Amino acid sequence: MGIMKIVAFKLGEEEYGLDINHVQSIERIEHITRVPNAPAYVKGVMNLRGNVTPVIDLSSKLEMGQSNYTETSRVIMTKIEDIELGMIVDQTSDVIDIAPEHIESAAGSFESTYFNGIAKIDGRLIILLKLEEIMKNDNE
Repeated sequence: MGIMKIVAFKLGEEEYGLDINHVQSIERIEHITRVPNAPAYVKGVMNLRGNVTPVIDLSSKLEMGQSNYTETSRVIMTKIEDIELGMIVDQTSDVIDIAPEHIESAAGSFESTYFNGIAKIDGRLIILLKLEEIMKNDNE
């Protein structure tokens, strides 16, 4: 495994990262249309350039409470195969290259359904999310 490029973002005080290969764009929170009978973390759908994409509150999905939406809140538009999903985060920080030796595996250290591991870079700890797991529950 070579260098991994991630998009880093914040939920509360914690920093998270997603593989940039799955990130299509980062958007401001525009009008979100609510969907009836959706789980609490599903905020609704957004019409983005003619594509209607489901949007979730990532904090809520990870059971860390609801986000407070502010000027810095963003929707990270992601895609795996044909599935698109927007995730509301508190703030996006930057794109970082991470070498494999900077990643600690999550295996066995904590509940790792949604986590691939933790990247340690310049004193930052960035929790790496497994996008396919986050998406999977939404489509069951």
